[in-house]
Amino acid sequence: MKNKQVHAAVVTNQSIPIAISARHCHVNEKDFYYLFGREAALQSWKDLSQPGQFASQHVLTLKGPKGQIDKVRVLGPFRTATQIEISQTDAIKLGVTPPIRMSGDLEKSESITLIGPHGTLHKKQGLIIVQAHIHMDISDAIAFNVQDKEIVTVEICGDVRQLRLMNVVIRVSPAFVLEMHVDTDEANAAALQHYSIGKLIKME
Repeated sequence: MKNKQVHAAVVTNQSIPIAISARHCHVNEKDFYYLFGREAALQSWKDLSQPGQFASQHVLTLKGPKGQIDKVRVLGPFRTATQIEISQTDAIKLGVTPPIRMSGDLEKSESITLIGPHGTLHKKQGLIIVQAHIHMDISDAIAFNVQDKEIVTVEICGDVRQLRLMNVVIRVSPAFVLEMHVDTDEANAAALQHYSIGKLIKME
């Protein structure tokens, strides 16, 4: 029988700020105007931490087979494909089973109905639970010794609880600011407050 290679967990020194990503919707132009009317404009209500990203003034309703969720914020700018991001708790309320995916991976994802003030739109795909991930620029990737799309574990350091979250995806781009994104279920599991940090754990 072959000997199994033992991998030791190594905790890095760098801290990663954590942001809680609540349910939201990204839209393409065609769907936006259908839902909100031709006179509507995707205007910023509040800037988000990642450069160029913002929460808009617009909200819509998600409707599933078993229930609906009102006042879901639309984020900007426009995307090439409409994408709706929810938590597992939201999925249970709606009666849907979206896959856990990275942003943009929408092929054969879950269907959902979007209700806006000017129209109702049934999307055959586009509903996902986004996999926990870390945004970072190239200099951060060098400092953490990681690569784009690498899978890591993060130890979340909450005020009350500590939680190790596995299968966290590294996303590297010159346009990114260092930040880990978790959904509301993950944040609640770790009892996260408004500002928390995590420590990246690489397997060597």
